[in-house]
Amino acid sequence: MSVPRSVALERTLYTLAAPVLAAAPNLYPDSPVNTVVQLAGAVGLGGWFLAYKSDETGTGRKVLRWSPLVAAAAIDVAARHTIGWGPYCMDALLAAGWAAAGLLVMPFSRHTRRRHRPALAAPAPAPQLQPATPEPSPAQPGDGADHFTVQVRRLWETRGMPGRTIVVKATAHEGMRHDLSLLLRAAEAGRPITGLKEEDIAAAFEVDATDVHIVEVPRQHGRGGGPGWKEVHVTPDLAERRRKAPTAHEWWADRIGTAGGPIPGSRFVKEVRDHARKVTHYIAQVTDEMGEARVNQHALAAALKTKYDEGRLFVTVDGSQVLVSLWDSSPLAQVFPATRELLTPDKDGRWVTGYLGNGQPARNRVYTDRGAAHGLFVAPSGGGKTQLMGLHVAADALFGAVVMLATEAPDEKTAALGKHTARYGVGPLYMLRLLRVLVALMEIRGEMLWEDGEVHEWDPARPGCPYRMLSAYLDEFLSAARNGDYGAEIMDLAELVSVKGRKYGVGIKVAGQSIYVQDGFTQLLCENLRENCIPVVLKVAPKKVTDMFKALGTPPEHIPAPLPRSFSPEEAGRIERVMRGEPEPPTNSNTGGAGWIIESKQPDVLRTLFMDFKAGIDDYFPDTIATLTEYEIRELEARDLWFDWTVPPRPGEFGDEPDDENWDDDAPKKGSGKPRSGGGKSATRRDAVTSPRQALEAIKNLSGV
Repeated sequence: MSVPRSVALERTLYTLAAPVLAAAPNLYPDSPVNTVVQLAGAVGLGGWFLAYKSDETGTGRKVLRWSPLVAAAAIDVAARHTIGWGPYCMDALLAAGWAAAGLLVMPFSRHTRRRHRPALAAPAPAPQLQPATPEPSPAQPGDGADHFTVQVRRLWETRGMPGRTIVVKATAHEGMRHDLSLLLRAAEAGRPITGLKEEDIAAAFEVDATDVHIVEVPRQHGRGGGPGWKEVHVTPDLAERRRKAPTAHEWWADRIGTAGGPIPGSRFVKEVRDHARKVTHYIAQVTDEMGEARVNQHALAAALKTKYDEGRLFVTVDGSQVLVSLWDSSPLAQVFPATRELLTPDKDGRWVTGYLGNGQPARNRVYTDRGAAHGLFVAPSGGGKTQLMGLHVAADALFGAVVMLATEAPDEKTAALGKHTARYGVGPLYMLRLLRVLVALMEIRGEMLWEDGEVHEWDPARPGCPYRMLSAYLDEFLSAARNGDYGAEIMDLAELVSVKGRKYGVGIKVAGQSIYVQDGFTQLLCENLRENCIPVVLKVAPKKVTDMFKALGTPPEHIPAPLPRSFSPEEAGRIERVMRGEPEPPTNSNTGGAGWIIESKQPDVLRTLFMDFKAGIDDYFPDTIATLTEYEIRELEARDLWFDWTVPPRPGEFGDEPDDENWDDDAPKKGSGKPRSGGGKSATRRDAVTSPRQALEAIKNLSGV
């Protein structure tokens, strides 16, 4: 049996070196042999260190290869420091054991052989005929590829050529130790790649499947493309860095723009920090093919580490662009003091009502391009309705309009506002008399000549108007409209003014707790007000939000989510309070003045300006109070409509007085104010009044003028 030359040589060296290793330190302590052995041990230690620091495979084999030198140096040092040959002739036994281990393992000869040569006892393989030219492997086309590509091809072939593909080109990513990109094509020409999976590639490179991305290959000049080609990116280092320290674009793509994310398909554009207002704006873009961006605000709040109920997050969608505003603290919980400058209308009749959630000023208007503006304020008790009405009264007064105010029940704040109006009163009767005057003024103004001698519809931009704009505020309107004596006529006349008043500079501002038809609001009145004003809805109960905005004509896709009960953040430490048995701190119900302004189809969240009634409101109003012209007052007096509206019903004001001889105990008493018509309906509704003149004639018939 033949023995390899390296094996025979190594066995000889161990056999000859063992006696020298045992005898040299005992017989000749200062012999150069000891020095040579110790230097050899130092070389072995250096080999160990290099093997440990090397990134290549085979570290264990290298350590084993240098072990005989290190062990020999250790035995030599031990023998020099023992007395004689040591106890039980230990020096000789150690040298013999060293030689036996070397003969058994033979680290030098065994581990220097390439490709693990077969054991010596194995029979020699039978000779076979070899082709003249070896056939190249399909994974290694032999196209002169670079060294890195060749290495990847060998690995690809070893791992079974996933998806029956071959590596055309492999590119290492700069600065990433394990990241690379592969250009693959089908092993068989003309066959599409169909069985390639991320899991197969991840198993081949021993990475996670999420670190593998397969993309299509577009055709380029000089290179094929299509179904038979694929490009693969294996990026474990990039994925780890992206998880630990992502860039803004990566964070947005992974957390927000991903499929099924808060804003699917969106791409991060930029981030803008407004330090003065303490808000961060994120701007994103979706592709034009996706149309308008779809936003899940609850999921977006979670991604931005906030809660939707905190009122810090607001989203503005403008076609394919999205603006996400994240405030340090909710702007709806802030107080925006009203000022005379903010309440003064500009040349277009617009003034600041409050501020939107994105920080923009929310503006209302005193007139529109169709004439005088109406108004619609909806809020429950304590929602900030009177505050909002006060802002509108001040804006109209600063515009120079004549302002009149009627409320169903007395109120401290409305009384304070009444001091700055041309007329103010309380009760359904007062509201009815005011509405009768508005209808009469529509006829009077329809006949007043302008400076050019013609009659025109009211237009603030046209010079020569002979009268001022008139704004009539009806507070707690629905309560007055349900009054048994005057409610039907109040609703009839309010409908009429809502239809025709804008052309004569007459606007009505209706304030109440509901706009539902079932609560007394008619559909016609609601539609007329909605089309000629910018409604403001404050602090609506969550269950009523959908119905409320449907009644206002808001499309279902734009109906907003309910506002939270409080914009104050929850106090931390609830678990500790539960464990100690302590009560929860009271919730700060600070949503008064917060709600929606509906200037377009989509309502916008706003917080209205704060008018401090306790400190006095005189500074918000002009020094003089605008009134009707003398001509208008004379015409109203001629119609017996201009008098003290606080007096009880006057004789004949609501129908003819009953004759004494026909007096019946069951008939309405004088001055009761009950309509003479049956069913509680006024004559205006029975006769289907369609013009101011018809309404005035109906009033004359009722009052006997």
